[in-house]
Amino acid sequence: MKNRVVITGIGPVTPIGIGKENFFTALKEGKNGISRITQFDPAEYACQIAGEVKDFNADDFIDKKESKRMDKYTQFAFAAAKIALEDSKLNLETINRDRAGIFIGNGIGGMQTLHNQYEKLFSKGPSKISPFFIPMTIANMAAGQIAIAFGIHGPAESIVTACASGTNCIGDAFFAIQNGEVDLMFAGGTEAAISPAGVAGFGSMKALCTDHNDDPAHASRPFDKNRSGFVMGEGAGVVLLENLESAKKRNAHIYAEIIGYGRNNDAYHITTPAPNGEYQAKCMQLALDNAGIKPEEIDYINAHGTSTHFNDSGETQAIKTVFGEHAYKLAVSSTKSMTGHMLGAAGGVEAIATVMAIDEGIIHPTINYETPDEGLDLDYVPNKARAAEVNIAMSNSFGFGGHNACIVLKKFSD
Repeated sequence: MKNRVVITGIGPVTPIGIGKENFFTALKEGKNGISRITQFDPAEYACQIAGEVKDFNADDFIDKKESKRMDKYTQFAFAAAKIALEDSKLNLETINRDRAGIFIGNGIGGMQTLHNQYEKLFSKGPSKISPFFIPMTIANMAAGQIAIAFGIHGPAESIVTACASGTNCIGDAFFAIQNGEVDLMFAGGTEAAISPAGVAGFGSMKALCTDHNDDPAHASRPFDKNRSGFVMGEGAGVVLLENLESAKKRNAHIYAEIIGYGRNNDAYHITTPAPNGEYQAKCMQLALDNAGIKPEEIDYINAHGTSTHFNDSGETQAIKTVFGEHAYKLAVSSTKSMTGHMLGAAGGVEAIATVMAIDEGIIHPTINYETPDEGLDLDYVPNKARAAEVNIAMSNSFGFGGHNACIVLKKFSD
């Protein structure tokens, strides 16, 4: 018999708030987290805006000496994991740390460190490169640093599947607990790619919104006819997953139960999704099949919703393919309308937003939705949060390289 898996701790570090209270309040208010880039002078860049995490101080979460040896993407993940741990009220001294694990994904790794160290290499020579350059940059180090700090000896891995990374980590952690490999997992995603190279790189692909530099509050507009590209975001989202027996034994607050997970690949193009969202639809169906539920049992979908033509139209079509007439009874909203696209962190943060819908009965809006687009005719929860009974919800993540990941969450009941 497989273990039931529940979420007992959440840790958001986002452009609209750090910690549960701040993040949930911002979601309910439809807060915009997009502003002019402050981490470098963006004047020469076509896109000059991003969803930066405001008021983040690594020293609030990490020893100052250690934080200097971490790239910002690792700092974000460490903070998110610590927030999730505190939120869960789990005492690490009481657990079997050989049966605990960490799956923290990201899309790019230590891009800011890479930029800084290359500048130093070319201006001052190879002898000036930091001895921490490699461990700060490599993509597995967020999981590694958290494992060291928490003394966790089970699997500690980083899944790198672009914008699906966070959801893949949560889904794979769900499987690991369900199958009895471990009792609990910290899982989610992190990213800190708002750097000159990151903005220039996505900009050269013509993927970023460039026509709202003077009006960043209205730049990220998923599913709206006048959308013109995504806005980069940064941060982290980490959840604590436990088997139900462990959670009940310590009388933990259970936010939601994870009941299904699907993953596949378009095998179509390095950046463009397959036509009509064909394999996104198949991924959603895999998640429903794994959960053992019918499409009409889903009340809400937290969409990938990037504010790009190919994603928004393809995801809408995929939802219609899977859900048929029920697609028009679903609430569908995009967290990215507020946070921007947090890349490898998106799935973790959006899982937390989905948890809010289930646990608090409030679906956050898709802000900046003003003009319907032909064929994009679902209920995108425009501009205002909505009170609703959400018993079962799905969260979608789709990444460059054709990586698709979907999880299904349910209101907990015995």
